[in-house]
Amino acid sequence: MTDAFGDSSDAVRSARPLVHAQRVTFDGPWELELGGTLDEVTVVYETYGELTTARDNAVLVCHALSGDSHVARHDADDDPGWWDIVVGPGKPIDTDRYFVICPNVLGGCRGTTGPSEVNPRSGRPFGRDFPSITIADMVAVQRRLVTELGIETLLAVVGGSMGGLMVLEWARRYPDAARGLVPLGTAARLSSQALAFDVVARNAILHDPDFHAGQYYGQASKPNTGLAIARMIGHITYLSREAMAEKFGADRLSPREVSAEFEKTFSVGSYLGYQGTKFVERFDANSYITLSMAMDLFDLGGSSWQLASVFKPCDARWLVVSFSSDWLFPPEQSRQIVDALAGTNKPVSYCNVESSCGHDALLLPHDVDMYGGLIRGFLANLDGLDDADDGEHAPTGIFRKHRLDYDRMLELIPLSASVLDLGCGEGELLRLLTDRDCARVCGVDADQHAVRTCVGRGLDVIHADLNEGLPEFADRQFDYVVLSRTLQAVRDVERIVDEMLRVGRRCVVTFPNFAYHKLRRMLAEKGRAPQSTGQLPHAWYETPNIRFFSIADFEQFCADKNITVQRRITLDTEAGREVNDEPNRNADLAIFVVSR
Repeated sequence: MTDAFGDSSDAVRSARPLVHAQRVTFDGPWELELGGTLDEVTVVYETYGELTTARDNAVLVCHALSGDSHVARHDADDDPGWWDIVVGPGKPIDTDRYFVICPNVLGGCRGTTGPSEVNPRSGRPFGRDFPSITIADMVAVQRRLVTELGIETLLAVVGGSMGGLMVLEWARRYPDAARGLVPLGTAARLSSQALAFDVVARNAILHDPDFHAGQYYGQASKPNTGLAIARMIGHITYLSREAMAEKFGADRLSPREVSAEFEKTFSVGSYLGYQGTKFVERFDANSYITLSMAMDLFDLGGSSWQLASVFKPCDARWLVVSFSSDWLFPPEQSRQIVDALAGTNKPVSYCNVESSCGHDALLLPHDVDMYGGLIRGFLANLDGLDDADDGEHAPTGIFRKHRLDYDRMLELIPLSASVLDLGCGEGELLRLLTDRDCARVCGVDADQHAVRTCVGRGLDVIHADLNEGLPEFADRQFDYVVLSRTLQAVRDVERIVDEMLRVGRRCVVTFPNFAYHKLRRMLAEKGRAPQSTGQLPHAWYETPNIRFFSIADFEQFCADKNITVQRRITLDTEAGREVNDEPNRNADLAIFVVSR
């Protein structure tokens, strides 16, 4: 078995005192969304970095259900934080650049007012007398804290899982309070499957014989068994099938020796038993019930059109991140948020990070280069800095080399146009269009590395497969839709062209001409697969191209499908000139402007 115990999002957490925690108390009465009240609210929080004199570099980090204010270590002698891989000097949320605030949420058990804290009215812990709260109540407390710190507008609100719900609630409740919003691994509402796991977890606690109707504080025994089982259930949902196989498949009958009073016949059993037993050392059962119920009650809507209405007042920039193997908060739920934003021209970027770690990917180092790189670039651009130098996939300049086809395309697209660039790559054309101050510029690409680079350059790009259509965009949403040198790599040509014509008033399609005379000779005279230094540099075994068509073929396609060709430009990019004589033979690249 791999080091499954250390390779866990819970591995670094402990019940030791939070030595850098700060505390503030707000007088009440504090009115709660579901009708309850609190006489006062105490918030425990931690801060990192320095607030600028303009108070414009504050980043609020919202934690998940089992988290707390200790997001990162403050110095070498401090305990690790739950997101040390992301927050700290030189890290994606760079505490040398940003003032980071992380509060323990309302209802938590690490100092903020919650079930384990003393009820001023009774002089004993609230227990089950703690009122029902919502994500909106948590965010209202966070907002009060931010105001108390003298911050009018946050640079960004960042959070994953339950923290992601808070990011969405910030957008709904305080649409002008942050310049950027970063929800990771989250949803506008939990799925019925996720609700089911929470129901079972809460019942495990409520029916523990030592629950004592929620007033177990000061008792000789506490509902540790029920809470441990709840956490064990949670850990199952955090892991993907691939992660389970990797951690426990090879030696499934070789469990670790751990001090846990649960079945340990299998290696996965000893892992779950260890995680559950460790969890009860630092968490409160009533808080688990309170926070999980708040998550389950959160519901911004079950459709993109409902979410579009919710987010309409919010003009912040968005970065939405999901993880491909996450089945607790699956990527389609993040896509629903993205569709709502993209379809109403909100500035949004999205990436579905390829990961085998499931929901736990959010807190593990395996994929931090990707999702951390996205966060780093996004924050840098909010802060007015270009973060385009993002590893081996980044361009070395504004664009790698001069492209004649880009010159001609820019001539075709009016300055005032809105443009959607499909297969945008690392954003060379998007950057040129943005520099011209086009009305609205957005890209779509299937390569997560390209998306990360674009985000680092301040561009709005959505990670998606063009073969699945453009469901996130409305009819006639853009003046121009561009598909540049990508049509030959598309499986469903007719579908993507139809979608382009639906979304755009006019479409610009460019593609290599496989009838180019040099390519003809390679096949006819040398009997070799076509390859050139211009538009077809790939060898046959590594080419992305699955369609081999010519200018004449595309013209016939347009005629057959009743597509109007508004303009045709044909180029010899090797010679750097436009071709007018026999373009189907002498041009290696074609540019078509088409409409329906």
